Amino acid sequence: MQPHSAPRGRAGQRGFTLIEVMVVIVILGLLATMVAQAVIPRGDEAKLKVAAIDCGQIVDAANLYYTQKGRSPTLEDLTTRDDKGKLWLARVPQDPWGTAYTLRAGEFRGEFEARSAGPNRVEGDDDDVSSKDAAR
Repeated sequence: MQPHSAPRGRAGQRGFTLIEVMVVIVILGLLATMVAQAVIPRGDEAKLKVAAIDCGQIVDAANLYYTQKGRSPTLEDLTTRDDKGKLWLARVPQDPWGTAYTLRAGEFRGEFEARSAGPNRVEGDDDDVSSKDAAR
């Protein structure tokens, strides 16, 4: 028997070349970029929906309070137990951008509007989220 000789050239080598590894990394990077571009804007949409839902829940609680107590509530009224132990909201969360929601009376008796200052955290401009917007 002849001793086994080591294979020569590319045919006997195992593993990948540096160029092959770099090509795979570039392809993975491109795929990650495409996924990130598709997913990141959805986070902003989700925050707007969360704020709209929160505003709707605050207004629902305010309407219940008004129906039972006969007066317009403040956010503090909604989160404070009454003399019978009734609680309308366990807590008022901050909006998705870290600012407080506001509750104000509407044009008519028993009508309320809850608002978030929106992504720029400045109340009274075009990016605000309102319970009135969610109702439309």
